[in-house]
Amino acid sequence: MIKSNSIVGSLPDIQSTGDRRRVAIDKVGVKGVRYPIVLRTPGNGQGTGQQHTVATVNMYVALPHDVKGTHMSRFLEVLNEHHESLSSDTLSDVCKSMKQKLKAEEVHLELSFPYFIDKKAPVTGQSGKLDIDVGFEMVANGIEDFILTLKVPATSLCPCSKEISKYGAHNQRCEMTVKVRLAEGQHLWIEELFSMIEQCASTQVFSVLKRPDEKYVTEKAYENPKFVEDIVRDMAVRLNGDDRIVWYQCYSENFESIHNHNAFAFIEKDKRDEAGE
Repeated sequence: MIKSNSIVGSLPDIQSTGDRRRVAIDKVGVKGVRYPIVLRTPGNGQGTGQQHTVATVNMYVALPHDVKGTHMSRFLEVLNEHHESLSSDTLSDVCKSMKQKLKAEEVHLELSFPYFIDKKAPVTGQSGKLDIDVGFEMVANGIEDFILTLKVPATSLCPCSKEISKYGAHNQRCEMTVKVRLAEGQHLWIEELFSMIEQCASTQVFSVLKRPDEKYVTEKAYENPKFVEDIVRDMAVRLNGDDRIVWYQCYSENFESIHNHNAFAFIEKDKRDEAGE
């Protein structure tokens, strides 16, 4: 009986042959891999909880100018080794495995996935799960750069409409996006960042609302009108106030209810520039 590893050893390895064009490739790998993962969650406050979800995974390496190709199957081998322990603070181990298995100096790892937040309705306390889009990005090339991304749904109500109308005001759904880099050694739960950002809109959205809840959120939005500019400025104020965050991008897209276009505002800040780092 011929063993599989001996078969592999007898086959030519074209990817590892040389290339004479002297053109390096910044990123080469696998993209759009749908894969089940298990994330660590706050749980009882000790980080002991878990959430199962399905991620879309991109995995790349930088390829030197003199190497013909990379070994695509090895990306999935690495993913198989780590999928039961993936979280923002274990991506470093995945990147180390990628560098070792693919003999690469620089690796890129990107995950995007739905994440579910437990939320209670504001009046009745009805419990439900709100889905948000989350992203992890890490680049490792001697140093490691990690970015956490959240897309947070909410409601905005137009201050101008409220001011000029005899009654009512137009409102709309908005999607607030935040990307953050953390100071070395710092940790930030998805739930913490979500709670910080969703407070910046006119009001929150919920998965379950009874009539008393609907009355509450409608009136809350009317009492708290915000332009898209107000929303991103409030996001920036909250992000500036958290010392764990050293860099951020924040933006909001308001899906207008009385226009056939959307409103958008964006802020980026690197706190390390102000600190002289």
